[in-house]
Amino acid sequence: MDPLFAAAPFTGYVYPNETVFPWGVLIVVYPYLTGLVAGAFTVSSLYQVFGLKQLRPVAHFALVTSLCCMIVVPVPLLLHLGQPERAFNAVFTPHWSSAMAMFGYFAGFYIILLIIETWFVFRPYMVQQAQSRKDLLGRLYHVMCLGSYDLSDKAMRYDQKWIFALAILGIPGAHGLHGNVGFLFGSLKSREWWSSDLMPVIFLFSAIISGVALLIVLYVLSCKLRRVAVDIPCVKGMGYTLWGFMMFTLLLELVEFGSLLYKGREGIDMIMEFISTKLVVPFFVLQLSIGAVTAILILSFLFWRHITGRALVAGIMLSALLTLFSVLMMRFNVVIGGQEISKTGKGLLTFPWEIFGRDGILAAGSVLIAPLLLLLVMVRILPPWQDSPAAASH
Repeated sequence: MDPLFAAAPFTGYVYPNETVFPWGVLIVVYPYLTGLVAGAFTVSSLYQVFGLKQLRPVAHFALVTSLCCMIVVPVPLLLHLGQPERAFNAVFTPHWSSAMAMFGYFAGFYIILLIIETWFVFRPYMVQQAQSRKDLLGRLYHVMCLGSYDLSDKAMRYDQKWIFALAILGIPGAHGLHGNVGFLFGSLKSREWWSSDLMPVIFLFSAIISGVALLIVLYVLSCKLRRVAVDIPCVKGMGYTLWGFMMFTLLLELVEFGSLLYKGREGIDMIMEFISTKLVVPFFVLQLSIGAVTAILILSFLFWRHITGRALVAGIMLSALLTLFSVLMMRFNVVIGGQEISKTGKGLLTFPWEIFGRDGILAAGSVLIAPLLLLLVMVRILPPWQDSPAAASH
């Protein structure tokens, strides 16, 4: 048997070229990371723009987290490409009707915006360090100041205006970046599982809940590592944000799922076979039951019973971990699940898992860990905590 056919078992009628999955696990990681970027920036904007004081302890940390994730966002795409240097062709010679080409502009604009806003937020800390330190790190801060050492009240008010303006501009930028991913999938009419007008909206709301969940987990862990008390109102505020957006996201997913079944378009029999066989465990059990519904029930119980203290923090953190898992499974079910349905509408394919390949589990896991490692370095250089000089100055 041809090795291509052996690599991807299938049932029913499929074309020979469908035995190869063009998008693998790395393409699952890509929308997952862009979602973390948008969600983390949303938390930062809730404080910078809308003035939610509860989120003050985590606002600057959210900004740094968003920047670290954004730096790694292009990596899974570049690793997936056979010749990654050709990625620049989409930017220099774009096809204006291509959603993929637009990603280069969205990503370039947004990462510049994040860098500029981060510079304004941490400029007072960089100036203080540049003036007080005489070592190599002090020289680094000196370079990062870009010659701006004015910390007068007038300069601080000027910085705050820039931070506010950039935060406002970053809200549509962050959600446009991730909405582009949902638009890319939803506009592909050749795939029954992807073609949906609700796909961009679902991607946006799932991005918010994944970013909020990530910040909850990282903030609580950081407090334990720094041996400082967890700010209960801050965690509770993020918990309420997660709870509200999760219920709306789950509703959207169920509406989209029901809409797909109700349309009864050509190929619905094959869709029903896919739902009743391959999708039972990854979608109904892992994504919905264990991930989304369990997290919502835990948060509902915590807020209904007015739980406080360590029990509240532990419950919200558990819900955040389940949410991160649920969103990851949602990305997997969209990217991989859509490719398991034959374009002919007459058969199902089986995704060929690999561990050490270019598009394998090891590569995908490394990409997921990379933003966390980068974040460890960033918080050493630019401490985002409330008790740091950078946070205290704002």
